[in-house]
Amino acid sequence: MSIMFRQIPRSLGRALGGLRRSLSTDLPAPSTADTTFVEAWKQAVPNIDPPKTPLAFMKPRPPTPSSFPSKLTVNFVLPYQSELSSKEVDQVIIPALTGQMGVLPGHVPTIAELKPGVLSVLEGNEITKYFISSGFAFIHANSVTDVVAVEALPLDRFDQSSVQKGLADFTQKLSTASTDLEKAEAQIGVEVYSALNFAIAG
Repeated sequence: MSIMFRQIPRSLGRALGGLRRSLSTDLPAPSTADTTFVEAWKQAVPNIDPPKTPLAFMKPRPPTPSSFPSKLTVNFVLPYQSELSSKEVDQVIIPALTGQMGVLPGHVPTIAELKPGVLSVLEGNEITKYFISSGFAFIHANSVTDVVAVEALPLDRFDQSSVQKGLADFTQKLSTASTDLEKAEAQIGVEVYSALNFAIAG
């Protein structure tokens, strides 16, 4: 048994080496890559079922269109409702963790983590703004963008005096927090209310 398992790395290494070489240029179809791996496994360990490879769970990347559409399709969802569903717009500006990011039709595929801030949806001369607490944006190669937020409300629904009061309250809690949990909760409150106050002011 030990001899058989010592042979596995060599056999699989040869199969995976070929796979790595092919991945450096063009990604092979999952079925082709899996077939090569399974054949190598069965030669090395005929009595044990081969494990699943990552490619067994991957879907082929959607083809990139030869010409970009004039509109960006946006899906904006919260855990409890859909704000925008297959909405065609000119641009969205998302509050990514790395900074404000504008997304136009034909944007490079990207996954962006979101921070508390304003999501702006531009459609012609109209701009709709939402304040979001956190989430992720998935920008696909086919000019579709999915924004998934934990919580969001239209920016015009907020009252600036209430926001400033909330910011003052959490700032006070942060200065008097005695435990790590209290400090973390207060820090989150300060960050969210600071971003909201900045968005309303400006």
